[in-house]
Amino acid sequence: MVPLLKSAWTGVFDPLLRRPDRVQSAALCWRNGKKGKEVLLITSRDTGRWIIPKGWPIRGLDGAGTAAQEAWEEAGVKPVPRTSKPLGLYHYIKKLDNGLPAPVEATVYSIEVDHLEDEFPEKSQRKRSWMSPKQAAALVDEPELRELLLDF
Repeated sequence: MVPLLKSAWTGVFDPLLRRPDRVQSAALCWRNGKKGKEVLLITSRDTGRWIIPKGWPIRGLDGAGTAAQEAWEEAGVKPVPRTSKPLGLYHYIKKLDNGLPAPVEATVYSIEVDHLEDEFPEKSQRKRSWMSPKQAAALVDEPELRELLLDF
């Protein structure tokens, strides 16, 4: 009887009750540095932890376009023009403005950086830093993002 209840819960009730993941587009910003590929991490506005730029879908932009727009707003990134296929995705829990946690699936796009602007919309709210993908992987909290960085 217990296996039947577990099967019913995982197969029917849990998917109906669980809120679906919200989706975001994320930018893995990179450049070729003196010691090889470097990636750009920024700090989050609320906790100051290291993250990559990301945000909710923007009307009129595809996922890569949204990622590029978020990279500009959050880090001052001016990308090398090109289209991008997703590198992968990662999951995390976002604390919404109302204080409730929400599961998020972030699709990650590779954004080669042409240059960084000194002035950008969220300059006063964030720090940014170039580092090796291995260093970046050691600083992020999300295991799936860590793996994407190590594979990059």
